[in-house]
Amino acid sequence: MAAGDPQHSSVRPVGPVYLVERLPSLHQELMGLLRRLDEADWSRPTACALWSVKDIVAHLLDTALRRLSFMPAADTGITSYADLVAYLNRLNAEWVAATRRLSPRALMDLMDVTAPQVHGFFRSLDPHARASFGVAWAGEESSPVWFDIGREYTERWIHQQQIREAVGAPGLLGREWLYPVLDIFMRALPHTYRTISAEPDQSIHFAIRGEAGGDWTLRRESQGWSLFTGRDDHPVTRVSLDQESAWKLFSKGLSPEAARRSVRIEGDPRLGEPAFGALAVMA
Repeated sequence: MAAGDPQHSSVRPVGPVYLVERLPSLHQELMGLLRRLDEADWSRPTACALWSVKDIVAHLLDTALRRLSFMPAADTGITSYADLVAYLNRLNAEWVAATRRLSPRALMDLMDVTAPQVHGFFRSLDPHARASFGVAWAGEESSPVWFDIGREYTERWIHQQQIREAVGAPGLLGREWLYPVLDIFMRALPHTYRTISAEPDQSIHFAIRGEAGGDWTLRRESQGWSLFTGRDDHPVTRVSLDQESAWKLFSKGLSPEAARRSVRIEGDPRLGEPAFGALAVMA
């Protein structure tokens, strides 16, 4: 059944999300927070593995410098998604270990130098051209620039949120900040469901509650699963959760037990269960 038919009148295919102009404001929010931290705050543990607040800031600096300096590494031995994750984890660990020698002031100064350069670089790109990096967690070897930049926005928002939670600062949870994160994260669903069978035209409704929430529909089509915004009138399964649980689920911030307490599945449970494995980060 086509998307224009009455049954699907409230849904439309997901489209590009242009977030390059949101990055400078996100950076300003981060720097304003960092300048208010005291010495003890920089050492506070975070939800990000074994990293402190200072380690996350160092990692954000690393990702900016990689964008400005990237050259393909020789003989990385990357032949699979698992190889890519292991390679990135090694790069991250090496950098964080080395930058523990730097002071918070030095890290902040370097962040302020590199951020405008990265933002300018992103602005110089055609958003519909092929990006240097595919969004692997969405199952893409090749992605448009706008999606790559969207992935960058989500990573920077997540890490800033982890810092905010660690130091007890208010989160950036308003719709202007969080809805783009959720909208990008939902693009992981077709890849998450790639091995899940369903009858043609069956759909799953994903409802995220809260100011930054919304409705998305995953529909089984001839070539696989396709993502739409809005809600089909007759989904076979409905998956609902609040906005905080949603961003944490997609970024490994919820334990399996907490996820099952937070996510409500109505209808065919077989089509709801894969949602617990949705990831929009490299892991």
